[in-house]
Amino acid sequence: MTDVTSIPLKRRIALDLFAVKRGIESRLHELKYLFWECTLRCNLSCRHCGSDCQVDSQAPDMPLADFLRVLDGIRPHVNPHKTIIALTGGEPLMRPDLAEAGKEMCKREFPWGLVTNGYAMTETRFAELMSSGLRSITVSLDGLDGGHDWFRGRKGSFPRALRVIEMAAEAQANGLVFDVVTCTHQRNIEDLPKIRELLVSRGVNRWRVITIFPKGRAAKDAELKLAPGQFEGVFRFIADTKAEGKIDANYGCEGFLGGWEVYARKNLFVCHAGVSIGSVLIDGSISACPSLRADYIQGNIYKDDFWDVWENRFRVMRDRRWAKIGPCKSCKVWRWCNGNGLHLRDEKTGELLFCHYNRLIEARSSSASPAASAVAVDARQGL
Repeated sequence: MTDVTSIPLKRRIALDLFAVKRGIESRLHELKYLFWECTLRCNLSCRHCGSDCQVDSQAPDMPLADFLRVLDGIRPHVNPHKTIIALTGGEPLMRPDLAEAGKEMCKREFPWGLVTNGYAMTETRFAELMSSGLRSITVSLDGLDGGHDWFRGRKGSFPRALRVIEMAAEAQANGLVFDVVTCTHQRNIEDLPKIRELLVSRGVNRWRVITIFPKGRAAKDAELKLAPGQFEGVFRFIADTKAEGKIDANYGCEGFLGGWEVYARKNLFVCHAGVSIGSVLIDGSISACPSLRADYIQGNIYKDDFWDVWENRFRVMRDRRWAKIGPCKSCKVWRWCNGNGLHLRDEKTGELLFCHYNRLIEARSSSASPAASAVAVDARQGL
């Protein structure tokens, strides 16, 4: 039986070339994606929340003017048309000034989008955001009706999320870039085919299926952890969905998947944190993706110039040789994985908390893997 370590020669060559490309991109570190954690307030209580947001967060929303000064500072150094601003939280819709923020970003020629649970979205507000230049939106849908409500911690969240999905699907004709994200866990993995059917019926073209990493509330919730066989089953499902062609399904951006690379995602794995992705957190901290906090903080907009920080710091993210410790030290796929996503490392010790590649090997050593025989064929296909 071919396992995830049996990567065909053609794909190994592609992975090696991609590793060279990744090194070049790290040296150039062009800022292409800037997250703004605009609030920590949230109207849901999700079981997996990494930031452990609350409805009435003690951290005040960052004033819009403070973030706009960041954009004014970076604008001379980037092509604003190619640097996307993504509003995240918390729940961005908790802010009453999103339309004003959107207009100000458009004045500066930055395309912008938001990541939302959709609970507070109405038709009127959606139209207002579209008029303010909304270019992209990501909506979370994590189950069917009661299953979604259970995961998101609020009754009635499913129909509201579905209505936003329907509005966004209709707005694709007007140029809105739109996708749905689904977190997989013990309670919804068997429902993935039904969720797929639901999304296709609502006109969704892009679907990201992700697994939950062990941080925040998720670290202590056993129901969110997939068994090795279930974990590999997610990638088989994505590959089958891609082959079916009714919806463009892909795995999220984390984790090197061995023989599943290309089949379960559109692009080869790379962690862009601090390389092409930056973020401004709620307190002004400068980091990469919002999941990176603590020891990964590189500065603060209230005492540092963002562009100076972007250009001259972030070494811990652009040169990851330090991460070759623990199981990574002798790993034969290090040159392709480069230590996994940084958010999957302990921010104090640097130790790897979760390895996708090793979990897939665990799945292959277990007779419980539902996808083993199918992947044995897929892994021989090459590029």
